[in-house]
Amino acid sequence: MGLFDQIAGQLTGALGAQQQDPVPQGALLSGLMGMIDNAGGVPALLQKLKDSGLGDQVASWIGTGENQTVSGNQIVDALGAEQVGQIAQQAGLEPEHASTGLAQLLPQIIDQLTPNGQVPDSGLLAQGLNLLKGKLLG
Repeated sequence: MGLFDQIAGQLTGALGAQQQDPVPQGALLSGLMGMIDNAGGVPALLQKLKDSGLGDQVASWIGTGENQTVSGNQIVDALGAEQVGQIAQQAGLEPEHASTGLAQLLPQIIDQLTPNGQVPDSGLLAQGLNLLKGKLLG
């Protein structure tokens, strides 16, 4: 089993186990992938989140310890209501449900894409995101 198959399997299991709000995570994943692409990749998205005051949370997602949680409101504050609204519309959700789903999904995605606490280079990360998208959205 390849690295990305492993990540997809772990992420799928984590998504099923940690859903606190019945938000269709698969529908949000596509919007999240587009947002990451539009932000300039994962490193640029992580910087945007850090700049918005989520530095401790982001560090926990990248690190090897337990992931700190974020709220839907923190996601809206960090990404902007317009960005969350676009993802919500694409997923067929109300913005507040999308922000809650993103708050659950984003830490898991970043955690899985940063093995051993390291952010891979953009090329490898883009490949990984595309493989995850294919595996999870099939």
